[in-house]
Amino acid sequence: MKTILFCSVLFFVSISAIAQSEESPTSKVPGRSAFYAELGGPGILFSANIDSRFKRSPFGWGFRAGLGFVTAEEEINNGVNGYEYETRSVLTVPVQINYIFGKPVSVHTFEVGAGITYVGKELDIFNNSDDNKSNLYGTASFMYRRQPKDGGFMWRIGFTPLIAAGYIQPSGAVGVGYSF
Repeated sequence: MKTILFCSVLFFVSISAIAQSEESPTSKVPGRSAFYAELGGPGILFSANIDSRFKRSPFGWGFRAGLGFVTAEEEINNGVNGYEYETRSVLTVPVQINYIFGKPVSVHTFEVGAGITYVGKELDIFNNSDDNKSNLYGTASFMYRRQPKDGGFMWRIGFTPLIAAGYIQPSGAVGVGYSF
């Protein structure tokens, strides 16, 4: 599972590097990339993310990748009294492919994306009564995104469900950052 995640991240970084190497220094497109912090969303609790387009445009296909953390209960068998629960903070790695819709003259855009989030330990994030713990979650995002066409301060807000073990957990996200 870790190998698949590592290969996915390596693939997205290499695509971005190839796309950037084909451009001349004078062909910079403002608003094509962004760095933002997000509460909720594919990072589950909090994440810091980089987002970039595959082509020289602030719109169209692209990707996002980040690092974050989540706090959840972990069940521990102490051998004497049965099970105990301890709160743990664990690293998360959200990776998504996304598409940004918008008009070139407007700061208002809409983002649709899908991907996976790796969680460092198997935790019961959905608080289910059964044993469906996972460390890999499917993610989706449907986000309003306000991003200036020339780069600068940007923000986003939207619906970001998490999917794992037959459950869909509705969730939301809000993020602020800088596009460049």
